Amino acid sequence: MGRYVIRRLLQMIPVFFGATLLIFLMVNVMGDPVAGLCGDRQCDPATAAQLKKEFGLDKPVWQQYLTYMGNVFTGDFGTAFNGQEVTELMANAFPVTIRLTIVAIVFEILIGISLGVLTGLKRGRPVDTGVLLLTLVVISVPTFVTGLLVQLLLGVKWKWIDPSVSSGAPFDELIVPGLVLASVSLAYVTRLTRTSIAENKRADYVRTAVAKGLPRRRVITRHLLRNSLIPVVTFIGTDIGALMGGAIVTERIFNIHGVGYQLYQGILRQNTQTVVGFVTVLVLVFLVANLLVDLLYAVLDPRIRYA
Repeated sequence: MGRYVIRRLLQMIPVFFGATLLIFLMVNVMGDPVAGLCGDRQCDPATAAQLKKEFGLDKPVWQQYLTYMGNVFTGDFGTAFNGQEVTELMANAFPVTIRLTIVAIVFEILIGISLGVLTGLKRGRPVDTGVLLLTLVVISVPTFVTGLLVQLLLGVKWKWIDPSVSSGAPFDELIVPGLVLASVSLAYVTRLTRTSIAENKRADYVRTAVAKGLPRRRVITRHLLRNSLIPVVTFIGTDIGALMGGAIVTERIFNIHGVGYQLYQGILRQNTQTVVGFVTVLVLVFLVANLLVDLLYAVLDPRIRYA
């Protein structure tokens, strides 16, 4: 396994540089970062030239990228246009989004997998049809509609929760936003688990375990569930980065100052240092999550071996 991990780490290097290069090019080519500093008014040529020189935007794009990556490896993600260090923004934003993502992943695992196992074992029955219809509705409704409805009903009308999350964003205040963030992914996990359980339920090794007289619970947990969870774990592993980067809508609705909020502000103000810095860290999160998922396969299925 050691050689496999080393090989995967080496493969992550070109992926990391390629992804960050694409993001850097898109952010720098699609807009004028200096224009965002002058508000609604257009910067005069002298001010624009001075700002470009100060932030290194007067150099060729390839040189800007090399300079940026050199600074990244020293822990310097640059300075936002408001004078605040990007690392300081990350230190405030990432803990909040990590807590929100943990809540969302817990909902995906507990509710999604449980409903998937239940419907997979009772395929074709009324409970299966009901859950399938419910998940289809959840997938069809956009997250911002779900979030606004939950905020209006639970926060404004019934006053069960606060409409917005406090600046500290503790776990108890992130339960409802986490459920909103996880709603679509939870529905996919349910349907994916259901399909995998229903297919593996007819496999030879399951029939053999039943014929040996093993208890039903052991057949489900030790034989059926472990093999059925491989595609589910793959989805959840890749979903970690997607939840962290895609929390813009949820964080805006519940006033959560996390990664999504900072990305929104950076895009709105055309702050290239903030956007590229946060996306660079999210790329690393994606790569590490995928590596951990691949290593988890051997735990779920002992037949998998890494050379």
